[in-house]
Amino acid sequence: MPIRCLSGSDHRPDVGATLQPARLPLQVPAMDAELLCPACRIPLTEMRTGSGIIWRCEKCDGRAVGLQLLRRTFTPESINPLWLHAIHNEGIATRPCPSCSNAMIEVALDSSSGIKVEVCKICEFVWFDTGETQSLQVRPPPKPPPPPLPQEAREAIALAKVQQLAEQARGPDFDSAPPDEWWKSIAAFLGLPVEFDEPAQERRPVVTWFLAGVIVTTSVHSFFHLHEVVQLFGLIPAQALRLHGLTFVTSFFLHAGIVHLVGNMYFLLVFGDEVENFLGRLRYIALIVVAAFVADVVHIASEPNSTIPCIGASGGIAGVITFYALAFPEAKIGFLWRYFLNFYWIRLPAWFVFVLWIFFQIIGAYEQKIGISSISSFAHLGGAAVGLAMWAVCRKSSVVTEAQPAAPS
Repeated sequence: MPIRCLSGSDHRPDVGATLQPARLPLQVPAMDAELLCPACRIPLTEMRTGSGIIWRCEKCDGRAVGLQLLRRTFTPESINPLWLHAIHNEGIATRPCPSCSNAMIEVALDSSSGIKVEVCKICEFVWFDTGETQSLQVRPPPKPPPPPLPQEAREAIALAKVQQLAEQARGPDFDSAPPDEWWKSIAAFLGLPVEFDEPAQERRPVVTWFLAGVIVTTSVHSFFHLHEVVQLFGLIPAQALRLHGLTFVTSFFLHAGIVHLVGNMYFLLVFGDEVENFLGRLRYIALIVVAAFVADVVHIASEPNSTIPCIGASGGIAGVITFYALAFPEAKIGFLWRYFLNFYWIRLPAWFVFVLWIFFQIIGAYEQKIGISSISSFAHLGGAAVGLAMWAVCRKSSVVTEAQPAAPS
């Protein structure tokens, strides 16, 4: 049971009040030995506490405590000095030890209190007269362990650690390890960019897959009569409203050849799935439709009198690419760089690749204007403008949503 000193002014926890059951110190006598009070010479009463055993005199309320128990209970600053004084004989021999009856050494408990206690170097017992434990500083209780993190937080930390290890394994951006997927190495060998850090997806990109399937089916079917189909369903700037404006739609699904088709579908599938996951299906469809339409309008405005049909989905895909670069600016895009017979992987942030792409589109627009390029870079820039506008709208709406206060429950 807890014990307090008999002194009326004692408000400090005593040795017995701060210790909880346990084992004997290594230097205690055998259980059948009788410990005697060095002052009263009467047997001491054994008292079990939380951390060990102490012996108390029922008459004078003195205490015999093992050194190890003191070290477990009080701070080192309270206990170490008195033991150092004892082992260096910096004290005088006084009353007999309660256990071995050899003379104990009286040493100063500390430099400020003026209290002196008696220490047996043989048994490592310390004798405290009543009230002498008040100046000892009790060890603070151990801090409780922090509450366990929620499962979601632990999973997020683990995922971040895995991503960090994966990033370290890839090496530096200008000489990194190749991507894990074999097909990415083939695409990069053909000069196409590849994703190194795909954002996590919450849904299957069914719109992207369906759109790519329709475009591939339509384009491949048209290859058997390509010239006639392009003349009939291609977008001609000088005749923009022919077929009641239907060519704004039909030209999107036609391509000039396998290379044209494969290139556009590669960019749609690689970047479109991330954008669809980010925007959701309806907004994603709206992005492609509006980007394709604006791209056609810009192309018509750049060459209003042209009678050359324009075909391809690249105007709408340019809007997708632009939105991807702005929504995931730090995503790493990889390229395979060849130096003589050596190949090196280079990873660049998406925003930087986008800036380079815009720069080349501006150059392409100039070449288109002077008649040395058959690629409609103006259409690409028009689609990119829609991607930029969509990103700005989505970013503003997300900021507004985050700023709105929660509804009262």
